[in-house]
Amino acid sequence: MAPSEQPKPGIYRGWPVAGVTFLTLAASIGMGQFAFGVFITPLEDEFGWTRTQINISLTLGVVTAFISPFTGRLLDRYGSRWIMVISLASIALGFFLRAIMTDLWQFYLFSLLIVLGVPGTTMMPVGRLVGLWFPGTRGRMMGIVTAGNNFGGMVTIPLAAGMIALAGWRWSFAAMGLIVLVVLVLVVLTIRDDPDEIDREAGKRWAPKTLPGRQARSLLSGFSTSQAFHMRTFWFLMIAMGLQQFARTAVSTQLFPHLEQKGFGIGTAAAMVSVVSFFAIASKIISGRVSESFTARYTYVAIIAMQMVGMALLILFGGSWAVWIALVIFGLGMGGVGTLGPLVIVENFGLRNFGGILGLTRPAQILPEIAGPLLAGITFDVTDQYDLAFGIVIAILGVSIVSFLLARPVDPNAATDTDLR
Repeated sequence: MAPSEQPKPGIYRGWPVAGVTFLTLAASIGMGQFAFGVFITPLEDEFGWTRTQINISLTLGVVTAFISPFTGRLLDRYGSRWIMVISLASIALGFFLRAIMTDLWQFYLFSLLIVLGVPGTTMMPVGRLVGLWFPGTRGRMMGIVTAGNNFGGMVTIPLAAGMIALAGWRWSFAAMGLIVLVVLVLVVLTIRDDPDEIDREAGKRWAPKTLPGRQARSLLSGFSTSQAFHMRTFWFLMIAMGLQQFARTAVSTQLFPHLEQKGFGIGTAAAMVSVVSFFAIASKIISGRVSESFTARYTYVAIIAMQMVGMALLILFGGSWAVWIALVIFGLGMGGVGTLGPLVIVENFGLRNFGGILGLTRPAQILPEIAGPLLAGITFDVTDQYDLAFGIVIAILGVSIVSFLLARPVDPNAATDTDLR
């Protein structure tokens, strides 16, 4: 074998990049959102805050709709690594400061620091890094990497519950900040997204057969951002994807206190929510594969229907053993959202302006980010349970399904003026 044909030493760097990106999602989403419910009761007991007051901090997530375009431009200009580092530093600082807070306004301010770090640690860098390092298996790798947020929920919920039981909620927040800092160091050491550096990885062990470059450029086709914005398909998808977020903001974040209110102990409730996260991980991988056969849009409809069934069973069965079944179904429905969202955009509009079009859908999340937590908090304060809130979300998800079905895809080769109206 000629020297030029000898395999290069080492493992393809894309795999460590995927692994660290997975952990970044686990830290930012798992701790920032999934584990949130574990702290609700301790904060109520410590400060006497109402459920509505605590949930207002979740509405700060609306900020991501406004800063995502700015974060995206910085990501394109400076690369993923340093945007991820700055974002993780903001999240870690927010957790550390939560550990020493004494007033409600401080809770809101420190929660804002965590929220500000979310766009730079989630789908923007994930989409860029997966697309660059694994262009030929983008869909499958997207499902694997985005399972990180559910893995984070599965691990951090019992971890937070255990730390609160042993050392209190303040030390639990501080420990989360420390974990985020560890992930930040891994990002500095591992994350790279320079195309030339990626090309130099060709020939290493476990490297993709087709590396970035010509293949990636050949896939950069589709509608312009302006064209997509003027299409009915875009607006139906934006409405559908936006309304679906109520399941996250009004239900997922409240599962732990809901189960406690139904009579389950703190350990059992933590295990139950971890079950949701476990099956959500499986959902990401399954839904990504299913979308290749039945389209991402129809697969999205299927997982929303599963969310509705899971919530209905939670209402019907209350504190019985059947709640475990409800949580499995709900987890299988929730998990695929992170994977299918980007795939729906690519499926309908192509890769040419993927980032810009995806960014345009984010304002639709403003309503669920604000109204979802308030809906959960207010209905609980009035009725002393979450059943009414869950029922309202079921109805909202029905509208989301209708919007998805009305989002008729347009063939870019046969698009007419009517299609673009």
